[in-house]
Amino acid sequence: MILKKGDSAPDFDLYATPDQKLSLADFRGKRLILAFYPADWSPVCSDQMSLYSATLKIFHEYNAEILGISVDSKWCHMAFAQERKIHFPLLADFEPKGEVSKKYGIYDAKEGESHRALFVIDEHAIIQWSYLSPDGINPGADGILDALEEMKNAQ
Repeated sequence: MILKKGDSAPDFDLYATPDQKLSLADFRGKRLILAFYPADWSPVCSDQMSLYSATLKIFHEYNAEILGISVDSKWCHMAFAQERKIHFPLLADFEPKGEVSKKYGIYDAKEGESHRALFVIDEHAIIQWSYLSPDGINPGADGILDALEEMKNAQ
């Protein structure tokens, strides 16, 4: 069951590069977008992550950072980010496989990968919006931007 608005965002500590890990605590005081996706190199995932890289400046205007998360390895992420010119961290939910995806309620045990899901988390690590997308469809950025705008207006 996907985590919903009002739930505490589970912590994580995942590789962003071959020698650097990132955790939820690293983003305290900022809004955070988590974009879980099935796999590097697939056509829909490639388009989705490229879109978010192009939208990065707009996310930053809302004091938000974005992280992509899949069960691919840190090495696979590094090659994928270079090839696709992704300018935000991709985290490896690699081993134990899918552990963070399971905490967020979006692990697909049958396929052995994350479902395509989005979470917008506030400065206090509380989920303000979540969306489970069909795996074969790019959810775009509109829902994320609407959630960020709603958070801004609520201040």
